[in-house]
Amino acid sequence: MAAICPRHSRHNSIIRCIMNDKPFWRTKTLNQLTRSEWESLCDGCGQCCLHKLQDDDTNEIYWTSVACTLLNPDSCQCRDYPNRKKTVPDCVFLTPEIVDEVDWLPVTCAYRLVAEGSDLYWWHPLVSGSPDTVHEAGISVRGKVTAFDHDLEDDDDYLDHMVMPSHR
Repeated sequence: MAAICPRHSRHNSIIRCIMNDKPFWRTKTLNQLTRSEWESLCDGCGQCCLHKLQDDDTNEIYWTSVACTLLNPDSCQCRDYPNRKKTVPDCVFLTPEIVDEVDWLPVTCAYRLVAEGSDLYWWHPLVSGSPDTVHEAGISVRGKVTAFDHDLEDDDDYLDHMVMPSHR
């Protein structure tokens, strides 16, 4: 019977502790990740699928509770992830090369955290072992979407759904 490492509580973390192996996000840069590792870094919060507004005078970015037409508001996943760029041409295809340039990524975003050399939060599925902890911790957009972009008639309608500046 293996001893449980006191630093970790989930099966994957226990195995890493026993094997004295650090998780990939602590040992690799974003450019070194495999496609599978890259995709697994997404915590499934859905925040990147909310529309943002930028003030023309100050460049301040404001978040809205308006979601992309493809976002499933319950699962916080894209309804057509493989084909999203065909349906939503301005969907941001996040890559290691642009993570530092995308200034609206939330401070909790795993891509941003790894790029900055920080660790993932306890609720991240790779740490917790569960895809539900991002929702349980209140990080995801579940229950927070008030409209979809296809429901709005013009750009001014987004102002009715503005929630906060980007320093999340």
